[in-house]
Amino acid sequence: MGALPDGGAPTRDEGTGMANQELLRLEHISKRFGAVQALTDVEFTVDAGEVVALVGDNGAGKSTLIKVVSGIFGPDRGTVTFDGEVRALSSPSEATALGIATVYQDLALCDNLDVVANLYLGRERRGVGPFLDETDMEREAATLLKRLSVAIPSVRIPIASLSGGQRQSVAVAKATMGRPKLVILDEPTAALGVPQTRQVLALIRRLRDEGLGVIVISHNLVDVFAVADRLTVLRLGRTVAELRAGETDAEQVVAAMTGADQTEVGEAFSLSGGGESR
Repeated sequence: MGALPDGGAPTRDEGTGMANQELLRLEHISKRFGAVQALTDVEFTVDAGEVVALVGDNGAGKSTLIKVVSGIFGPDRGTVTFDGEVRALSSPSEATALGIATVYQDLALCDNLDVVANLYLGRERRGVGPFLDETDMEREAATLLKRLSVAIPSVRIPIASLSGGQRQSVAVAKATMGRPKLVILDEPTAALGVPQTRQVLALIRRLRDEGLGVIVISHNLVDVFAVADRLTVLRLGRTVAELRAGETDAEQVVAAMTGADQTEVGEAFSLSGGGESR
């Protein structure tokens, strides 16, 4: 199969046999902060309609890499290709305009405002004179949440009254309002209980089903294997493994993350009862 008309390289989903459009490609990305080499020659790709988990131990370079994609940091070396074109992302607003949305761990929601006000914060719709078009915003907020199957009591409930899973879902819904092509989720299930985690994981699957590329950064391999199509493993700022979720297991991933022998990791898993669970 040749190149697609817009110049992007088609790839094939081994699970479905369907061709997916490559959405993001990072090549030879390096980034240094003073004496600290945070990233070295990193390679990373995401297709449309694919969930890619970015995993690694603390200090592996995950946060730095995501900040390169979201326009916070420019790489010292390497290229970022998004939607078939090489991009020099100079700011988060530029990344957002291209269709890259990022939901960080702090969610950036205002607890004292209701769901509608949070979804439209900074992009409020004007009605007659100085007044906001509250009716239109409320209607579209309800439509968006219904499309994503986000269950909350009311779009007028304050964020402070929602559960952790509901807050995370609202933050993800807010990120999709600009119709992005790529959504980055930083530790989306951290500190959530089992029901709330299931809610967020189901939302991630819906984003994939809508054709978005999704990057999930997580330390929880149970959650990673529940949603990811592929895993990219970073160790000490380098890409050390690219694994398909259906063709690997937690032992192999942990071995790649730590640099330990897989046999030793397997013995440790046996002693701990099989690794992390909820």
